[in-house]
This record gives sequence, C-alpha cells and structure tokens, in this order.
Amino acid sequence: MSNKDLLHRFIFDDCDIRGEIVSLEQSYQDVLANNAYPDFVQQLLGELLTAAALLSSTLKFDGIMTLQAKGDGPIGLMMAECTHHNALRGIVRLAENAEFKDGAHSLADLMGQGVLTITLDPTQGERYQGVVPLEADTLAECLEHYFYQSEQLKTRLWLAADSGRTGGLLLQALPRQLAETDEVNEDQWYTAVALSETVKREELLRVEHSELLFRLFHELSVRLFDPAYLEFSCRCSRQRSEDALKSLGRDEVESLLVEQGAITIDCQFCNQVYSFPTADVRAMFGQDTLH
Repeated sequence: MSNKDLLHRFIFDDCDIRGEIVSLEQSYQDVLANNAYPDFVQQLLGELLTAAALLSSTLKFDGIMTLQAKGDGPIGLMMAECTHHNALRGIVRLAENAEFKDGAHSLADLMGQGVLTITLDPTQGERYQGVVPLEADTLAECLEHYFYQSEQLKTRLWLAADSGRTGGLLLQALPRQLAETDEVNEDQWYTAVALSETVKREELLRVEHSELLFRLFHELSVRLFDPAYLEFSCRCSRQRSEDALKSLGRDEVESLLVEQGAITIDCQFCNQVYSFPTADVRAMFGQDTLH
C-alpha cells in the first residue's frame, strides 16, 4: 500500500463546509496495468477513479460506490468502484471499431452522448442508483450536476490525472450551523469555491495535501483529519465465478461444455482467468446431471 494513495477529510472551523482531498499513485498504476489504452483514455479513467474515491468516503455504510459512464463515442463504457474499505478497481471498454481523432480528447469526444450512473450498493439494505446525462464538459461538472439535481447539495469537484498519478478535491456545503445568517453562509461558500478555483493541475498531482490546503485556504481555519489509505483490490474469486455459472443453469452450462470442452471466465477488472474443466463442472452440479 503506497503512502501516496491517500484521502484526507477536512472541515472549516468557522464555515459550514466540508471537504476531501485525494491522491492516487500505486492503485492507479495497478488499474492501468489492466487497461492498456492511450494516455488520454487512461487519464479519463484516472479522473473517474479519483471521483469514486472522493464520493465513497461519504458513505455511512459498509458497501460499494460505483461510477459508470456509458456513451456512443469511442469509449463505450468506463467504470470505477471504491468500497467503504478504500479498495479501488476500474475498467475501460472501447466501442467496436473505435477511432480517436487527433487532439479530440474532451469528454464529449471520448464518450459521445450517454449517461453517468452513480450506484450505492450497501452490504445490507437497499441499492440506490442515480443517473445524470453526460452533457457537461468534464466528469467533475457532470457529478456536480448530479448532486445539485438529485441530492440538493452544493458540491464542487476538481479532478486531475496524468500517466502516473491522479488528484482530486471536493467541497460540499453543510446545513447552516456556524454562520450567523444565510447570507454569511452563502458568502463563505463562494469564498471557499473561489479559492479552490485557483488550484492548478500540477498542484493536485504533486503537492502534499496539508501544503496544498494551506496554499488554498490559509485565510480560513482548516482542520485536517487523519488520512485513509487506498489500494487496488479486485473482488473476483473462483467462488464468485462458480456462482455465476450456477446462475446460468445446468442446461446452459452443459451447452457451453459441449462447445468448448471447458469453461473459462475472465475478470474484466484484473484479467484473472478462472478455468472450469468438465470434471469441476460435474462436481458443481452433481455427477449425474452432465453428459
């Protein structure tokens, strides 16, 4: 686990605003090892991973935060997950016959028209899903629109990624408790946002969290909490693959065996391959069920 893969929560002592700042390095490289695509595609995935890390830290339950972008552009699907225990994974899937135009690397160029889906999947309780169109210029703006429309929470994000690292900053308004009036509360929010807008991409990628927060908010009183450490981790397993085969049913699995002689299941996130020869499948369903 890299000490550069971490997330800090912070609050302002005199303002009703909370924040988070995150950096990813080794976990990001582990994800990229399974996504051998052009740099600009990997960087967009890096932004999505960063956003997933930021948003998952707001979870009040044991579960998974998933961000999935689907569009009709060269990138057909992009997904990032982060668990409550700070385990990250992500994938990119290109559209069939995908072609990238020189210099056309914006969100619209890469994803086309589509949607961004935010899924909260608790270990216990009901699954929640929200959807926002991929209509903004950046992933950060799409997520800001989601919070504004679905959660009625004033939220701002700044995301950055290069070939080696990612960085992100989140600000979110809290219910008024500290500010004397709504007008003061609004002014404090716009001040914090204006200061955050001065952040440079290289600062998000290279500067330590405490130093960057001081650069941005030295005129405000910021309280930084202990960091959470993040790492790449895939939830695939042989048992999960076996369960997936069982869900297909005996007849479907038997047809696959006849066609292939053995069944293999590839994990899209980590490229692990699980092989199930005939003997294993027979044992799975019972000796007398397969021919």
